[in-house]
Amino acid sequence: MAKLSVFEQRRRRVRTALRSKGGGRPRLSIHRTSQHIYAQVIDDSQGVTLAAASTLEVEVRATTGATKDAATEVGKHLAERAKAAGVSAVVFDRGGFLFHGRVKALAEGAREGGLEF
Repeated sequence: MAKLSVFEQRRRRVRTALRSKGGGRPRLSIHRTSQHIYAQVIDDSQGVTLAAASTLEVEVRATTGATKDAATEVGKHLAERAKAAGVSAVVFDRGGFLFHGRVKALAEGAREGGLEF
């Protein structure tokens, strides 16, 4: 078996903790690249994406995707769409990314938009 990268080890550790503490709530999963940030609310029991938002969308594209402001906007759009889908409480899955910078800005934007986690 190949040795896992530090990122992959952190991702697995975070997901394992979420499964035990999640309480059946949907998971707000994020992915960050050097130019964009993506977020989606996933219902793992059914394997369905309930809401999604990213910096690739027209509403957010006015700003570049690699800034905290853009991440905050993505969080607000995601919260709006999740509430429209009937989701008010989620579990935040940061994946293997540290809770800092754009990841933290997205989480704060989602909280401002009305999601609880």
